[in-house]
Amino acid sequence: MPLDFDSSHQYCSAIVDGTTYRSAVIDVVITTNDATHMSEAEIDGRKVPITEAEADALTVYKAKDMRHHTVGVEPGEDSPVI
Repeated sequence: MPLDFDSSHQYCSAIVDGTTYRSAVIDVVITTNDATHMSEAEIDGRKVPITEAEADALTVYKAKDMRHHTVGVEPGEDSPVI
């Protein structure tokens, strides 16, 4: 699902199951989904899968980047923050 990004007002939004979630970019938290090894953005309380390009664009506008690498992590082990 594409992320809609309004750089002039620094807001982003995503539609999930027919509901639009919208948040100021500065309030967005980008994390890693350990099961899928993909980035997610928490927008208005909802985690939304995003591309690495979208994650990078959000960080330019000061979204909080909490991503971590998952390669080489054993099951049940915490992923190291790199």
